[in-house]
Amino acid sequence: MLKLVAVLVSWALIGSVAVAADRPEGHSFATRSVTVARHGMVAAAHPLAVQIGLDVLKRGGSAVDAAIAVNAALGLMEPVSCGLGGDLFAMVWDPVTAKLYGLNGSGRAPLALTPDKVPAEKDGTIPVYSVYSWTVPGCADGWFELHKRFGRLPMKELLAPTIAYAREGVPVPQIIAGSWARGVRVFGDKPGFAEVFMPGGRAPAEGEPFANPALARTLERLAAGGRDAYYRGEIADAIVAFSKKVGGFFSKEDLARHAGEWQEPISTTYHGYQVWELPPNGQGLAALEMLNVLERFDLKAMGRDNPDFWHVMVEAKKLAFADRARYYADPTFSPAPVAALLDKAYAARQARRIDMKKAARDVEPGAPALGRGDTTFLVTADERGMMVALIQSNYTGFGSGYVIPELGFGIHSRGALFSLQAGHPNVLAPGKRPFHTIIPAFLGKDGKPLMAFGVMGGDMQPQGHAQVVVNLVDLGMNLQEAGDAARFYHTEDNEPTGTKMKNGGVLHLESGVGQDVRQELIRRGHRLVEANGVVFGGYQAIWRDPATGVYFGASESRKDGCAAGY
Repeated sequence: MLKLVAVLVSWALIGSVAVAADRPEGHSFATRSVTVARHGMVAAAHPLAVQIGLDVLKRGGSAVDAAIAVNAALGLMEPVSCGLGGDLFAMVWDPVTAKLYGLNGSGRAPLALTPDKVPAEKDGTIPVYSVYSWTVPGCADGWFELHKRFGRLPMKELLAPTIAYAREGVPVPQIIAGSWARGVRVFGDKPGFAEVFMPGGRAPAEGEPFANPALARTLERLAAGGRDAYYRGEIADAIVAFSKKVGGFFSKEDLARHAGEWQEPISTTYHGYQVWELPPNGQGLAALEMLNVLERFDLKAMGRDNPDFWHVMVEAKKLAFADRARYYADPTFSPAPVAALLDKAYAARQARRIDMKKAARDVEPGAPALGRGDTTFLVTADERGMMVALIQSNYTGFGSGYVIPELGFGIHSRGALFSLQAGHPNVLAPGKRPFHTIIPAFLGKDGKPLMAFGVMGGDMQPQGHAQVVVNLVDLGMNLQEAGDAARFYHTEDNEPTGTKMKNGGVLHLESGVGQDVRQELIRRGHRLVEANGVVFGGYQAIWRDPATGVYFGASESRKDGCAAGY
């Protein structure tokens, strides 16, 4: 019997080696191969949304057209993460003008809402699942801003597939079904929620079709009336009426005065590559600050099996997030010193603060407790070389949980990220944009973007961006491996902490990080906590080979989606 077991084990090992040998030498295991295609590529968190985007590209639509169509579909198919009641940020590489464009589609606080009107939580924060967390949703305006500059097909064509799916119903996949069920436990008693998102009094099960005829009608209004249908017309009327009914602060003026903002992306270099993010009020600057510090260490020589590797990554995150807490806000009200924070000499000084033998317990001024955020991220690319990174979010799952039944969507909770502390750069003020977590990104060389990418998920996002770049640049992983590799997520305690990190924060590690590494990190003072229910992000990426024009696509193994091209 022992001989038989030995033979079976040998066969199993030979089989494993054979499977590994099918991949090019030097490449680690990935959940799937990188997708390759010549004419266009889409990667998103739902396969049916990806198909819609590919259909748009095949009809001659631009990468922006495809991104809008995919985002519209995800608002129906993945309402736990995104929708017309949330905000949007995007970056577009336009090969015609050879320029990278950034769009900040975040909304502003109602003019009638001031800090004194907010019944603060015990820890001094704004109640997340409440009307006090509402800001004007910027998603619809973002679509039309992008379309006006880069669109090729009529908006009616881009929204038509989702309108059809919303009427007939679309089956819910596994990951989204699980998030939906958790959302019902949190939001089930919120006004309008059950009417739209609990057909039959419960969350849809995996494989069960979900229809949203109210959303279909809303999209038809948008297709016919343009952005003004949302911000000045029937949709605006419905939002304001609902707000008055449930004690909110929205007025017609709040929606009518909304406008997205085109921005110059900010960037840094990392071992010869360039990484672009959008400036505050978003947190993309934190990813760049992390990379500037990490560049001072030889992560390639360390390798992922070395505790030093993970220790440096986490400590660099703490330093960047301390700056994030202190400086990031709406620049109209409080401009951040972006150039100073991106200075390489500053990064060198920051790197010297890292003690390789001990985890930092208190990094001034400390990181705000942002917690978990639900978001969708997508990337598209067309045959002309245009690439789009678009991220869109309700923030906390279904947002505030307040849903407008006749419109088929809920209002996000982004305003919960305002501070109520007088004098803080991110303090709540009428007409102000809150600090924002959702960030798209690009990576390139010699001033030309090569890759559109992102990692969705609240304050995980800068940490995820930095880890993906390190995996690609330092460790030589391919596009899919860079997303599949085990990640860390460092965050605050669950206790009220305001803006100051307490006891070094909490470190979560995915199962791919070995026990020897874990034990050494604990010895150095990192507080490891079991990662049950922790979101380690959702990655999508497209890379374009500048020599051949061939696209490489990768999609997050932790989500339901895929990358596909033609």
